[in-house]
Amino acid sequence: MVVNMWKSTTGCSISEGYGLSETSPVVCFNQPGKEHLGTVGTPVQGTEIELWNEDDQIVEEGQIVVRGPQVMAGYWNMPEETAMVITKDGFFKTGDVGIRLDDGTIKIVDRLKDMIIVSGFNVYSNEIEDGLSQHDAILEAAVIGEPDEKTGEKVCAYITVKFEVSESDILTHCKVLLTAYKVPKKIVFMQELPKSSVGKLLRRELRK
Repeated sequence: MVVNMWKSTTGCSISEGYGLSETSPVVCFNQPGKEHLGTVGTPVQGTEIELWNEDDQIVEEGQIVVRGPQVMAGYWNMPEETAMVITKDGFFKTGDVGIRLDDGTIKIVDRLKDMIIVSGFNVYSNEIEDGLSQHDAILEAAVIGEPDEKTGEKVCAYITVKFEVSESDILTHCKVLLTAYKVPKKIVFMQELPKSSVGKLLRRELRK
């Protein structure tokens, strides 16, 4: 794990936080020295964080919404776009999906737009990508949803590999780690995955 390698090398821990351009600099942060790895920590002072479903109701797992002094007033000269993301009572809809754990820390599981719904079940691209990346042959993985007549959407994986491997071997690997409806129904081998200039994976390019 990178954080463990960092600590063994430097003697210092990494404290992960979470924020967006619209909520600079952070809305959550891990207390240095008491980090809960895999989470972005707890809300900073004066900041409210709730998890909402598509009906703007509070749930245990849902879209992260934020209200606090660091939340923007709105997009410059874009009132319609502002109204889409900021509610009348001042909550900003981040577009990220999260879970609040028992200790109050927030775990981000995916982007709302990247969530795949298979037969009514929520499937997170990040979870499938993490599972795929545990295979020794897989260098990188990107997962998107594609339309399916039976299930509404199906899980599709685009991968690059370090050495030759069969599709059946990858599927066997996935079936060990993942629930059946999360196992990719299509696997595409690629020379490279589409990325931005700073190396961010561009799933939207795969959707095209």
